[in-house]
Amino acid sequence: MDYKILSTIAGPRDLKHLSCGELAQLASEIRTRLIEVVSETGGHLASSLGVVELTLALHRMLDSPRDKIIWDVGHQCYVHKLLTGRNEIFATLRQYGGISGFPKRSESEHDIFDAGHASNSISVALGIAEARDKKGGDEHIVAIIGDGSLTGGMAYEALNQAGHLGTRLIVILNDNEMSISSNVGAMSSYLSQLRLDPVHTKLRKEIEKRIKKIPAIGELVYDIGMHIKESVKALLVPGMLFEELGFTYIGPMDGHDMREIEKNLALAKQVEGPVLIHVVTKKGLGYIPAVECPEKWHGIAPFIKRTGEPKSFSNVLTYTEVFGEALVELGKKNERIIAITAAMTSGTGLDKFQKMYPDRFYDVGIAEPHAVTFAAGLAMQGYLPVVAIYSTFLQRSLDQIMQDVSLQDQPVVFAIDRAGIVGEDGPTHHGAFDLSYLRSIPGLIVMAPKDEDELRHMLFTATEIGEAVALRYPRDRGLGVELSENYRMIQIGKGEMLKEGSDVCLLAVGRMVKSAVDAAKVLGGRGISASVANMRFVKPMDEEIVAWAVENHKLVVTIEENSLIGGFGSAVLEAVAEFGTAVPVQRLGLPDRFISHGSTKRLLAEVGLDANGIAYSINRKLDEVSGGKKRTDVIDRRMMGRRTSVFE
Repeated sequence: MDYKILSTIAGPRDLKHLSCGELAQLASEIRTRLIEVVSETGGHLASSLGVVELTLALHRMLDSPRDKIIWDVGHQCYVHKLLTGRNEIFATLRQYGGISGFPKRSESEHDIFDAGHASNSISVALGIAEARDKKGGDEHIVAIIGDGSLTGGMAYEALNQAGHLGTRLIVILNDNEMSISSNVGAMSSYLSQLRLDPVHTKLRKEIEKRIKKIPAIGELVYDIGMHIKESVKALLVPGMLFEELGFTYIGPMDGHDMREIEKNLALAKQVEGPVLIHVVTKKGLGYIPAVECPEKWHGIAPFIKRTGEPKSFSNVLTYTEVFGEALVELGKKNERIIAITAAMTSGTGLDKFQKMYPDRFYDVGIAEPHAVTFAAGLAMQGYLPVVAIYSTFLQRSLDQIMQDVSLQDQPVVFAIDRAGIVGEDGPTHHGAFDLSYLRSIPGLIVMAPKDEDELRHMLFTATEIGEAVALRYPRDRGLGVELSENYRMIQIGKGEMLKEGSDVCLLAVGRMVKSAVDAAKVLGGRGISASVANMRFVKPMDEEIVAWAVENHKLVVTIEENSLIGGFGSAVLEAVAEFGTAVPVQRLGLPDRFISHGSTKRLLAEVGLDANGIAYSINRKLDEVSGGKKRTDVIDRRMMGRRTSVFE
């Protein structure tokens, strides 16, 4: 397509002098560009389609990057990227080596904060605004937060402090759920403009001053007048919560009316204190499939533009789908099971459970700490809560898992989705640390399945044993193994030997078990005999397998899709130290850095956790241990087709 206007936009300043007709054309071109690129790369389409006019208005009324724009979560930042010099490289969105799907400071001076998690934008904006005031600056600080993110308690903590401090700050509430009736919207718009108009404000203050000076009755008349004013505002204006927190509230208004947004932004910029602008937008606007099913199009894989259908299809279920179906089956047999999620019903596979057992399902919003403690309360009363949360978001709940579940000895099951590398969403979403922080918690069982069938049996076991359990699994399709008709218990703390060899023993957990099996085949082709164990449990760990490994091999290798610091490999090292043996242990896992975005396959290869990378690392370690001929010389580097690394 010929992007007549979009192709001329090198930065926000190019927007300032566009006519209304040109802005409307630009909005249309942006939506076309979004659909064109995301249909190839996948990504967060519906939310970005919904903020086209809002983003245009922001960049026309502000002077970015001098004025700071902070996006909450960042799902809706694609338009911002297009308007800040990244249109030509936008086709690399979420691709390895390309631009991120979230705001990223290293990518552009217009990206103020590396976003990815929710409910923190107001806190960041308030900190920047306070720093501005201490330095004597006058730039505008704007946080854009969605109604979903406003379900997170951290957002209210920031609103409370901002109102208390009276800091000059603009918060834009992007509400894509509420509908506004014309009369309420018009009345609110009128009252907002009336309250913010500088002439009116000055006149009002003068009148208030004079009323107070009336002898004997002045203060009484003023108090009565204020009481009437607040009562009327509470009746007509839906933003009284924000007013009570110390914010001047504007809205709600049509988030697709650029002129209306710009007019109110101009007024908000004049207020000496915190302002909240409430805009109502339509998620997915401009693409019918996304409008009709915005949840499905929140994060979407590559699709066919004409139909909205996915470009690729597989009969192999994802781990998420297997978990969701298994929980429905187990919920039928066990009425004590209750499912809990934090604003990710379909993302965690709980949509079927919600439909089957609506009275036993809770979506608490973006409030992971609350979800965990809420589950603890249910468990205390004899129920069996299963809390399904992505690994990266469960990090927010560490204190609650420790203090409210484990310390209280409550049988809560944590279904930890998106564990390990998650691909194109990048560093804010990789589940790289859960093994490290979870295994330090007393009384918590930590397990990871080697395939989708083992996931079913682990979930069944977790719901039967009456203890706190963390069950982690990847964002991926399963291996295509046949699913058992019946469920079986898995003995806690017991792994399984998949292959026995004599030279090296590979101890692996989760998705890395398949990689270990494949690596053993590569090693076998090079004359190295390898044992492979599916350890299953990170805590309690099968120390019998570990002891056997160190007693019968020249080298023990741990393989995990988790940070090497404090993870599964560290647990094995601790056990080996207790044994007092001298057999070397090589740890393979995620390095001590944040992993970039790209396909999961490419990223695992980059960090040396595919079969060839594992085999290459083991070869090098064996050379080091034996001091003999370097086996790395016989590894065909062309077969690997990338840089390999050893992480120990």
